[in-house]
Amino acid sequence: MSRKVRVRFAPSPTGALHIGGVRTALYNYLFARQHGGDMILRIEDTDSTRFVPGAEEYIIEALQWLGIGIDEGIGVDTPLNIHGPYRQSERREIYHIYVKQLLDSGNAYIAFDTPAELEAKRQEVPNFQYDATTRMSMRNSLTMPREEVDSRIKAGEQYVVRFKIEPNEDVHVHDLIRGEVVINSSILDDKVLYKSADDLPTYHLANIVDDHLMEVSHVIRGEEWLPSAPLHVLLYRAFGWEDTMPEFAHLPLLLKPDGNGKLSKRDGDRLGFPVFPLEFHDQKTGAVSSGYRETGYFPEAVINFLALLGWHAGGDQEIYSMQELIDAFSLDRVSKSGAKFDFEKGKWFNHQYLQMKDNAELAELFLPILQQHGVQADKAVVAHVVGLMKERVNFVHELWEQCAFFFVAPTEYDEKSLKKRWKEDSPRHMQELLELLEAQEDWSAEALDTAVMGWIAAKEYGVGLVMNAFRICLVGAARGPHIWEITGVIGKEETLARVRTALEKLS
Repeated sequence: MSRKVRVRFAPSPTGALHIGGVRTALYNYLFARQHGGDMILRIEDTDSTRFVPGAEEYIIEALQWLGIGIDEGIGVDTPLNIHGPYRQSERREIYHIYVKQLLDSGNAYIAFDTPAELEAKRQEVPNFQYDATTRMSMRNSLTMPREEVDSRIKAGEQYVVRFKIEPNEDVHVHDLIRGEVVINSSILDDKVLYKSADDLPTYHLANIVDDHLMEVSHVIRGEEWLPSAPLHVLLYRAFGWEDTMPEFAHLPLLLKPDGNGKLSKRDGDRLGFPVFPLEFHDQKTGAVSSGYRETGYFPEAVINFLALLGWHAGGDQEIYSMQELIDAFSLDRVSKSGAKFDFEKGKWFNHQYLQMKDNAELAELFLPILQQHGVQADKAVVAHVVGLMKERVNFVHELWEQCAFFFVAPTEYDEKSLKKRWKEDSPRHMQELLELLEAQEDWSAEALDTAVMGWIAAKEYGVGLVMNAFRICLVGAARGPHIWEITGVIGKEETLARVRTALEKLS
């Protein structure tokens, strides 16, 4: 690569950042870091009607939580910020220059057709589009005298600027993922590039001008933009920027977990998983959408999960640190076809990262949950309990359901467990066991095991019969880790108290 790698992530502040957008940001980041390049965050807010308050701040916070670093642009204050402003709404004067350039060169024209007139034309002409075959029958600067155009603009009549596309030309787009893509210009319409109503360009013009002025070397974006790529190539050519045009890479779609089509928020609502990195509160509607962070995912698990949705380095490795992803990532290993969004695999990734975390770190995350349930516990004890139980959960918040009995004595007893494990002789066995434990001075697991197993053997009781009933006394159900792990954590007095309570309630 002869020039410095510079990529950009350019979301619109129209709501929460979709997980597909997060993956686009991630792939841009990995590519930039691997090549020692820059990652730019630009906000494409030219559509003021769709602007959602708080969305820009949400985007910045989401990228920070995920560890996707921004070198230049919105949300960072660095010496690299020399290509700003980085909000398109603040770049109006810049765009005016380039709209005028296209008009002066004859590559664009002014059109006065109203929405009503355009709708009438659609009703009149089947499959109508504004192009070389129809433009000369419309109200625009190609069909009007210059004086009339000027007077209409002076009178404040609203207009748009359209790109003039010549027909019957094969436009070649070289895509780093898909290879050579060829589209004939006759199927393209004369896209609107600027609207006088809000004095802002449309996405197509702003995108090209910004990428050129910000010296973007690679445009890595979603597959949905592939049909626009020929138009963008023609725009680069019209400006005389073809030699410095960025290379394109169009990423495969994230697909529904079931059925066909692109992953949507409705799929998440229907199947019970988030499609946004953070919880989002829509200030316009008041609606709240769930997020990966608030659901209990670790950011590194989300990154790992997303990275493998559409890309794979080859081999069997599935767990990657961010640095390992940077080292391994390449666009030629990105799939051309869409990736099914397997949210259960996302849980699996979170489980793997939870297992790898230090017990003390997990204890810090679990302590507030314990406090919410009125439990004040020693941090070292919590860390020990987490170490015993973390293999059974995917998320930290699931620990409470799995190990509440370590901190709170059972008040109810599981009916299925009682039916299967609490037998006619269980009260007598537990009374004898209680007396044995009361006399036990050494409370170590080894001493307890020796004493209790010796007693069971001497009495010729069934080990399972006794120990399952004992577990119900301590836990309230037939679950949990090794019984002596439980007695070791709750201690002698609590163990005896739970057996006595069970005898009172179950006898």
